[in-house]
Order: sequence, then C-alpha cells, then structure tokens
Amino acid sequence: MTEKIGVLGKKSPQRTGVERVVNAPLPTVYGKFQAVGYLDHDRGDEQVALVYGEIGTDDVLTRLHSECLTGDAFGSQHCECGDQLASALRAVVAEGSGVVVYLRGHEGRGIGLLGKLRAMALQAEGLDTVEANLALGLPVDARDYGVAAEMLHDLGVNSVRLMSNNPRKREALQRHGIQVAETVPLLIPPCENNITYLRTKRERLDHHLPHLDAVVSSS
Repeated sequence: MTEKIGVLGKKSPQRTGVERVVNAPLPTVYGKFQAVGYLDHDRGDEQVALVYGEIGTDDVLTRLHSECLTGDAFGSQHCECGDQLASALRAVVAEGSGVVVYLRGHEGRGIGLLGKLRAMALQAEGLDTVEANLALGLPVDARDYGVAAEMLHDLGVNSVRLMSNNPRKREALQRHGIQVAETVPLLIPPCENNITYLRTKRERLDHHLPHLDAVVSSS
C-alpha cells in the first residue's frame, strides 16, 4: 500500500492492487455461478470472476475473457468473442467447476471501444486488425493480465487449465505466479465475416487456430 500527501500536508493511505468487494449468486442460462466482484485500485476498473462449483486450488478450468461489447452483448460476427464466452461458461458447468475471469478495460485488445470501432472501420476498407491499430497510432495489443492473476490468487487458485488460443495469456499468468498445467483450445467455427480476422490472429498474433487449415485450403 502506498501513501499520498493530503491537502493539509498529512499522509493518507491509498490502496493499490486488487480488492475483493462482493460475492453474489448469479443464476444464468448456463448454470448458477458466484459472481465475485473486485476493484482494481491501480486502474480504477471494476472486475468480476464467475466461479462455478468448488474450484479447489490446482488445475482449475479457467478462462480469461477480454471484454468485448460488440461480440459479447451484440453478437457481432466480426470476431468470435461472444461464442468463446458462451463456450467457456458451458465448459466450466460441464466440468462441474471452474472460473471465467471477465476482464474489463480490455476492449479492442486494450484500445477501448471507440478505438476498436475506428479500427473496424479501417478493416472494412481493407486493412487487417494489426494494420488498423498501427494506422491509428495505437498499440496492437495493450492488455495486461496481472489483475487476472491477482484475482485467481485471491480465489486460492495455484494452477489452471487455461481455455485459450493465445500464448500470451499463458505466458502472462505464469509470469505472475499462476502455473498453467494445460492449454485447452477454444475453437469456434469461422464464418464469412470473421475468417480474415481469425487468419490475421493466427498469422500475426500467434494464436493457435489449427481449425482454420481446412478453410484456408478450400479458399
């Protein structure tokens, strides 16, 4: 915890890191979860982990899901995010236990909603998702997974079976002290509207998407 100087010259404490604020039951169409709410004092973001069943400490089936309003809420076919979130929630219910960490502040790989929409407009003109971010002077991927690791630590999780196609998530968790026992692919069948986006994720962002091979070979 750091300290700051108050208006009268006195030092007052300023919280840092992630604080658990609330734990509430959350019945969903997938099953009944516990929504564990956190406040990230460093960034000011409100975060949530959806916990299903008795998760234990080791090899917990886990998804780190980056916030995507267009995909998660609106069903956008520009990406596969909404389908990935639904698949992850179904998977932890089928497993009998698990965690889905929903990471706010990750919209558009960390460039924000308006930045993402501007990038999507450029993609409609022919740029790929990497080129569009760079054309706007924005980072290709500005996400940080430290807060996710802190939330998992708070939940008592030491190691995970990580539902992800992105090797950077695995590397980030391990860097922050969460062991990744296994990477579980989360492969969503592509559609006409997102195949170019998915190919770019595989070719330029190193995502593991072997199911695209058949689509590429037939195109």
